[in-house]
Amino acid sequence: MAKGIPQTIFGRRLRDARLRADIPQDRLGVQIGLDETVASARISRYETGIHEPAFDTAVRLAQALNVPTAYFYCESDELASLVLAWNAMIEAERTDVWALIDTQKMRRTAS
Repeated sequence: MAKGIPQTIFGRRLRDARLRADIPQDRLGVQIGLDETVASARISRYETGIHEPAFDTAVRLAQALNVPTAYFYCESDELASLVLAWNAMIEAERTDVWALIDTQKMRRTAS
């Protein structure tokens, strides 16, 4: 395994979210309740796939990075992008998306 390169989906998504939020590893670790002496190393291990955090830690990471927890576990980049887009939508936009989905389902059923 190449040093520092995410080897897991979780690790890649965590690193991407952290870099988008412009938060250093040590600060993110402290924000989720890790001791500052181990915060950077622990986040690095999550990102590189050496360790995977418990689900409750993943929830805290998601909250700190303002992403849905589900984002970390999306197998495809396309689904991950949709999860982030959904998270950024206001309720009216979400209602419109549901209407579009319902329309598409009805079309498929009618064919």
